[in-house]
Amino acid sequence: MSERVLTILAGALALLIAGVFFFWHPEMPERQLPKAIIAEGGDFTLQSANGPVSLKDYGGKLVLVYFGYTYCPDICPTSLAATAEGLKQLSPEEQARVAMIFVSVDPKRDTPARLKEYVEFFHPAIVGVTGSPGVIAEIAKRYGVFYAEQKVETAGGGYVVDHSAETFIVAPDGQLAGKMAHATPPDQVVVAIRKYLKP
Repeated sequence: MSERVLTILAGALALLIAGVFFFWHPEMPERQLPKAIIAEGGDFTLQSANGPVSLKDYGGKLVLVYFGYTYCPDICPTSLAATAEGLKQLSPEEQARVAMIFVSVDPKRDTPARLKEYVEFFHPAIVGVTGSPGVIAEIAKRYGVFYAEQKVETAGGGYVVDHSAETFIVAPDGQLAGKMAHATPPDQVVVAIRKYLKP
């Protein structure tokens, strides 16, 4: 078969394939997308270095709740530093009406004493708390928080914890009111807090 005939056949085949893709539109099965998960939040009791801490202990205050861990290499320090700077920009009266709870998603390593030292580095108003893995998992689920251990190649067989990075805003009535994105700038932290503080 001559080279010219092969070229013509190849061209005809290419046109046929192009035509099939252009004109043929098969019916694709409809995908069922999961419904949006709406976090319910709610009260919880966990352990701090100074004893049990419950969300309801802060009734009447606006509470910021953040899920993270002390060995976090970058996400947690970035968020905590920005939020702490925002807290410092509030008036003394406003600061007295705001609290922050740092919930550890690494209860195997984060002791109450370690959490206290860690969070107070950022701001004295932040309280670090932990609990059993099962209790932490239940609370995280209610707040719509994802976290999972990921092994890293180290001599000690260490791990990091991938986790959601939003800061949750609990209104003075105890209801989950909103959330701030990771590393929200300090001035926007102030705006968000004032939005939910009751006069």
